[in-house]
Amino acid sequence: MQQKGIFFLTFFFLCANLFAQDTINTTFINSSSYSQKDIIDCFREWFKFKPSSKTEGIKPGDRMVISVLPAAGYTLQTRLAAILSGNLAFYTSNYAGAKLSVINSNITYTQNKQFTIPVQLNVWLPGNEWNLSGDWRFMKYPQSTFGLGSNASLTNETPMDYHYIRIYQHILKKITPYFSAGVGYDLDYHWNISETLLQNNYISDYTNYGATAKSVSSGLALNLVYDSRKNIINPTQGLLVNVNMRNNVQWLGSDANWQSLLVDVRKYISLPGIKHNLLALWSYNWVILGGRPPYLDLPSTGWDGYNNTGRGFIQGRFRGSKMLYFESEYRFDITNNGLLGAVVFANAETFSAMPKSSLQAIQPGAGAGIRIKLNKKSSTNIAIDYGFGTQGSKGLFVNIGEVF
Repeated sequence: MQQKGIFFLTFFFLCANLFAQDTINTTFINSSSYSQKDIIDCFREWFKFKPSSKTEGIKPGDRMVISVLPAAGYTLQTRLAAILSGNLAFYTSNYAGAKLSVINSNITYTQNKQFTIPVQLNVWLPGNEWNLSGDWRFMKYPQSTFGLGSNASLTNETPMDYHYIRIYQHILKKITPYFSAGVGYDLDYHWNISETLLQNNYISDYTNYGATAKSVSSGLALNLVYDSRKNIINPTQGLLVNVNMRNNVQWLGSDANWQSLLVDVRKYISLPGIKHNLLALWSYNWVILGGRPPYLDLPSTGWDGYNNTGRGFIQGRFRGSKMLYFESEYRFDITNNGLLGAVVFANAETFSAMPKSSLQAIQPGAGAGIRIKLNKKSSTNIAIDYGFGTQGSKGLFVNIGEVF
């Protein structure tokens, strides 16, 4: 999950890795001859631990790979924050065509008394015939909103507070090697919702939209997924197309009947040159098709599944009934052993305001970042980016794994 802010201080690295690591190779000949290197290798070198001769990444039949990063940080949204973030990468089958399964999670507590525990999973059952895709989270989450539409001004900031439980659980059946289809259940439950007005006599868009002390969105979902990526933690090739159609209905406990469509497309293009030289493209489009969702369930910046849209803007900066988003990122190695890398990125987003209204201004963002190899077996990077947006928006964005 993304952390946004002025600076980020990592005070401790701990990688729990059930595999022996690579032998450190400092002989520079050409990029194809370099052994890959990660933080564990650095620790082995610094503290004189015996290196391993293994150089290959995780493959079917290997044991689970665990990557963990305890850290402290300061963000615009959270102030001081304590974070424990990590992922699990594993195979449930040991034949050559098996698909990699991944579980991501982090625990965060902040000076603003925000407490979050998200768990995101993408697990292939043995035989690759069935896929479990889930997003479970609990959040006690004071956060500002700035109004509806992409014309919303920073001066319209309205601090809010709420508790939130999300349960998205889907099961998909493999139709072809790359295409799956399935159904699921989605629940968004907010309670203890409150707002604090910063300006005298200012009526927020949240109030105009319909302030409530709690809200429930509960419905069934249809998922269509095409995914030719080999490693979803750090893709180097392939295409992802994820189409999610959600129908919230009162007979399942939803406050209102409403429908949404989400289309998430990601393309990875390997470029000639050094070993890791990649162009990544991302289109994320989230539209309310009918009905009137609760305010906090409207499409919003940074509220995609991994909270990564809109680098350059604080989470929740823009919100509305339609969201169109596009991002491109160029990724490349700094060191030939893969320990250090870098990226440059640019994005653009536009939102409508109330349901059935038109899209408003396009808001661009851009920036650059570094990558530090946390675990070479699963190809997990620490991603540290600094982004700029409009109206003076800027901040640091930190992830375990690539942004998309």
